[in-house]
Amino acid sequence: MQLATIREDGQEIAVAVDPPRGLVRLRDLAEPVAGGALDVIASVPPRQFTERVAATPAGRFEPVEGHTFTAPYRTPHKIWGIGLNYRDHADDLTAGYPDEPASFIKADHTVIGPGDPIPLPAQSERVTAEAELGLVMGPYTRDVSQAEALSRLWGVCPVLDQTAEDILQRNPRFLTRAKNFPGFFSFGPGITPIGEVLARFGSLDAVEVATVRNGEVVRSNSVAGMIFSPEFLISFHSKVMPLYPGDIISSGTPGAAVIRDGDTAECRIAGIGVLGNPVSA
Repeated sequence: MQLATIREDGQEIAVAVDPPRGLVRLRDLAEPVAGGALDVIASVPPRQFTERVAATPAGRFEPVEGHTFTAPYRTPHKIWGIGLNYRDHADDLTAGYPDEPASFIKADHTVIGPGDPIPLPAQSERVTAEAELGLVMGPYTRDVSQAEALSRLWGVCPVLDQTAEDILQRNPRFLTRAKNFPGFFSFGPGITPIGEVLARFGSLDAVEVATVRNGEVVRSNSVAGMIFSPEFLISFHSKVMPLYPGDIISSGTPGAAVIRDGDTAECRIAGIGVLGNPVSA
């Protein structure tokens, strides 16, 4: 079951996807929900969302096929990105393991959704796409412990985080610029409530993330291979500043793929979803 958004007649409409029953608009749930996906995250806990969808009569659902999915929402309060958070990826770069998360913030102008083109900026000659597990925050969270961190999480989703790598390599202080070109953050097509994720996998450690370019897996790894766990990332960043409903922590990539005009980049997370974007100059 997932929270998502479709584009229909020029509008973006929040929906629930419940295979194999199909898709239902949130206004048509047994207990309707008003507003967009971000409003739902702010007002309806994930377990309650799942229960409302499950209670909706089958006759209100329609086939998923034929609908165009967009980013679940366009204006998160903030996006935290995490660099070098898989041991194997850090080993590739002979960078060693950081003592604390190497984090940065992306603005919402970077947000695109499934199928939207990733535009290559003229200022860069080497752009990478990085598949990541997105952690979507639920209620306002400040100074939370690791033990309580997952209780503050609404759900997870596939993410593609882009980097102008040649700009970053010139100087690590250029990280904000290298990460914040338009189209440099794609997420969707749906957000899976955390309760469903844990019921399916037992633990986030078992979730596997793959960076894919033109149908070929460039690198994959499970969350267990992270240096800093999702629980640690939520706790750590909640002690830096408040985390608001719909804030996203992009938890790091198992490996990056250089992308060029005409390529297709994908984030594949088995049991969670597949996010794909074409690349355009």
